[in-house]
Amino acid sequence: MPKIKTHSGAKKRFSVTKTGKIKLSSMNRRHDIKGCKTPKRKRQLRKAGYAGSATAPQLKRLIPYK
Repeated sequence: MPKIKTHSGAKKRFSVTKTGKIKLSSMNRRHDIKGCKTPKRKRQLRKAGYAGSATAPQLKRLIPYK
């Protein structure tokens, strides 16, 4: 069987933990980080999140060897 190609956009955005969860960075962090967001919201956006049970199998197919 041939190898499956890794999705190049997904390999930059997601990583797999030791237990098999998909780790991802928080969205809505890019623009206006100084202006309109409250300090509490900016602090909470620093933490990484994990993919939900519905989207995790799709993401695992995009990054098969990570």
